[in-house]
Amino acid sequence: MSKLNNISPTDNISSPFNLKKAISIYLKKWFWFVLSCIICLGIAYFKLRYTTPEYLATAKIMILDEKDASGAGSAFNDLPLFAEKEDAKVDDEIQVLTSRSILKKIVKKLNLNLQFFAKGRVYDSEIYKNTPIAINFIATDSIINQTRFNFYIDIISKKEFEYRVNEDDEPKKISFGEKIPTYFGGLIITPNTLNIDKSVGSSIYIVINPISNVTQYLKNRIFVFQDGKSSKVLNISLQDPIVEKAKDIINELIKEYNESAKELKNTNSINTASFINERVELIASDLVNVDDSIVRFKTGNKVTDVTSEAGQFLSSSMLNEQQLEQSKMHLRQLNYMGSSLVDSDSFSPIPSNLGLGDPSISALSSKYNELIFERERLLKSAGEKNSIVLALDQTLKNIKNDLNSSIQNSKKSLNIQISGLENQSSKLNSKIFSVPAQESKLRSIERKQGIKESLYLYLLQKREEAAISLTATSPNAKVIDEAYSSGSPISPNRKTAFIAALFLGLLIPFLVIYVTDLLDTKIHNKEDLEKEIRSITILGEVPKVKNSLKDGILLVEKNDRSILSESFRIIRTNFDYVRRGRNVENYDNVVFVTSTINGEGKSFFSVNTALTMANTGKRILLIGADIRNPQIYSILKNQIKSNATADIGLTEYLVDKSILAGETINTYSINEIKIDILLSGKVPPNPAELLMMGRVKELFDYASSQYDMVIVDTAPAMLVTDTLLISEYAGHTIYLTRAGYTEKQILNFAKELYASKKLNGMMLVVNDVSQANFGYGAKYGYYGTPEKKSFLNKIFK
Repeated sequence: MSKLNNISPTDNISSPFNLKKAISIYLKKWFWFVLSCIICLGIAYFKLRYTTPEYLATAKIMILDEKDASGAGSAFNDLPLFAEKEDAKVDDEIQVLTSRSILKKIVKKLNLNLQFFAKGRVYDSEIYKNTPIAINFIATDSIINQTRFNFYIDIISKKEFEYRVNEDDEPKKISFGEKIPTYFGGLIITPNTLNIDKSVGSSIYIVINPISNVTQYLKNRIFVFQDGKSSKVLNISLQDPIVEKAKDIINELIKEYNESAKELKNTNSINTASFINERVELIASDLVNVDDSIVRFKTGNKVTDVTSEAGQFLSSSMLNEQQLEQSKMHLRQLNYMGSSLVDSDSFSPIPSNLGLGDPSISALSSKYNELIFERERLLKSAGEKNSIVLALDQTLKNIKNDLNSSIQNSKKSLNIQISGLENQSSKLNSKIFSVPAQESKLRSIERKQGIKESLYLYLLQKREEAAISLTATSPNAKVIDEAYSSGSPISPNRKTAFIAALFLGLLIPFLVIYVTDLLDTKIHNKEDLEKEIRSITILGEVPKVKNSLKDGILLVEKNDRSILSESFRIIRTNFDYVRRGRNVENYDNVVFVTSTINGEGKSFFSVNTALTMANTGKRILLIGADIRNPQIYSILKNQIKSNATADIGLTEYLVDKSILAGETINTYSINEIKIDILLSGKVPPNPAELLMMGRVKELFDYASSQYDMVIVDTAPAMLVTDTLLISEYAGHTIYLTRAGYTEKQILNFAKELYASKKLNGMMLVVNDVSQANFGYGAKYGYYGTPEKKSFLNKIFK
């Protein structure tokens, strides 16, 4: 019993969190956790069994720097145009690796747009390489590359097969090699002589996808990432149901990437080689003319040696002429370079200045060619409208303008230098005129010959180096590990799947119980009631007992040791203890039984409480004061003898003054227990007015004086005023609540009744409590009852 001393603490004080009680809520429903886990694990098992496994193929490559490669740059290290470039950014190379242009080439080479599937009972498995049939298309590749088409074939022999577009279509028998008409131009199916024997009787599903769709699929499935921060080693991985297919795709990707890089590297070398060839042809022609001039001069003038007298002048004149010729050559080179920059909208590599002394032009031309190479590389993975390409175009235009300005400035400087050298040459020539004119002419021709020869030999050497570099260009990436696989499927992960299924199996019932408990607004036992109402005494709990009777309600019997009887004995004992602690002058032996709303078990409780008290040998009177909805007769009709009637009861007594109280009370034997009962009688049209009559006091005065205890079954206190109208005749009031039925919110009404003292001596009882939700001592059972063993105890025993 709770609060037998009627202590009244504040109702709003919250109880401390009880972890054991919180866990017990879920332990009581262990069966649902076990069932949920079994179901989830079963679903996971069948899902894993009928899911196509996928494998992971991985390869490793290392991005090489320009200085590590033997490309065009290594052959022209002495030329500013081919100066060593910066390291390629790894992120940019990743974009090139996964560019659509490269992936499209892979799809075409490996025919990935055409797939063969062997039909299975649950799922279809893809056939790769060793296909039993081959498909030949009549239409052009441009049409096939954009075609989407699916069809089925059933191989019935080495010569024939059944063809259908949809799985439910009527099959058509077709011979191998026969043309099959389609909307895109038709196809011809031929058998693979090595595999056709094993495939007779099998069904194959063929899928033709557009190249663009397969390319996008690969772009989404291929992952390229750095092996570590700032590392030039890249990991390339692909997940696919066929491990050989995944490895082939990765290996082909690396191959195509290197081929693309070689093409980009050779572009600059080809342009330089073309320029060298043009210059070689011009200088060779000039050199032939100079040689012819020497031959004609020596033949005509019979010149064989140079006199010592003109040695000093000739030496100075040669040096001056050499400088003058070099300046003019530089001027021609500047003119040539300037002509290459005329078109402002196109970008193509400009030739090297071949030793031009202006460092600004050398730096700008080198930077210009580097940016063009970068632009061409970016165009492989991005369009011309890309923001990076547009920014690069603007930078190229700016450099081109700077180059034009530098060239113009250099040309002006060279013109001044040439003018000075020509003046110097005139002075030297005037001195040379003192020597034979023939000797002076010969020396002039020989000087030109030496200059032309040196330039000619230099260009020949560079042309050979350029030709060698074109055939010796190294790849952009070094293969560290070719595509490989562990051979074990990575998807689905059986261990993870079962762990997730087990977790889900525990989570689902947990969430259901948690949400149900969170949204639950009803009381379930004495502890719940104590949390809501702390100021009112709680006599006890009435358990929910399965009724084995076909008719009627389970009632307390004589010498009954059932759980139901024991619970009412506990309530009777607690009530006697509270009653002795209270000092009631009038109607101390009158107990009202009421509740907040109907359906909470007042009549059931009243009858069993009266039987429990009568079982002690006391004179007990049970009054059915709920004249609006009488239930006592319905409960006892199978126990009352046939000569008893419910026609005369409380209603008739209140209406007819000639009827005495003793005439309405009858003695019955209920389960061998004698008890006096005043039934409710007929339902009157004005129950409230009848209960306000003076005969009600006469009845309770009579009953209180004649009986040891009077149990009064009254109407619900919140729904009607009947109970409150006669509450002055109650010495004590038992206020009934029902587990799983009474809302916590409506208990505020009980608090108001107690606070306003409208009901005398209020005490609470929780009815219909599940044995699993019993409060104190619930798990220990009742003394003297057979011990119930749990399911787990039975198993382990």
